[in-house]
Amino acid sequence: QENLVESGGGLVQAGGSLRLSCAASGTAFRNYGMGWFRQAPGKEREFVAAISFTGGSTKYADSVKGRFTISRVNAKKTVYLQMNSLKSEDTAIYYCAAKGFTDSDQAKEYHTWGQGTQVTVSS
Repeated sequence: QENLVESGGGLVQAGGSLRLSCAASGTAFRNYGMGWFRQAPGKEREFVAAISFTGGSTKYADSVKGRFTISRVNAKKTVYLQMNSLKSEDTAIYYCAAKGFTDSDQAKEYHTWGQGTQVTVSS
């Protein structure tokens, strides 16, 4: 069973950048597809980005394509979300999640979730 811990959130001005990290414990990280989701106040959780267990396949929400990049370093059991050109609408709690092998934009497929990290973008 993996535990996931996000870090790297904070307050940033619009147009700025942040890099989120999600560190996993346990021994199965290399077999997990990983995803980032976010939830803004009063809104439903939404998909942001996902990466397959090898890193060879990625998916992005249309709203973040060209601005966000997901990556992973299996030796460090860590997945990253590089966020550039941040907008006020990116303000949310960001969660990482784990599933078996493949990347997916479906939250229901993920079996392990982190506690989340707050990202606030000021305009």
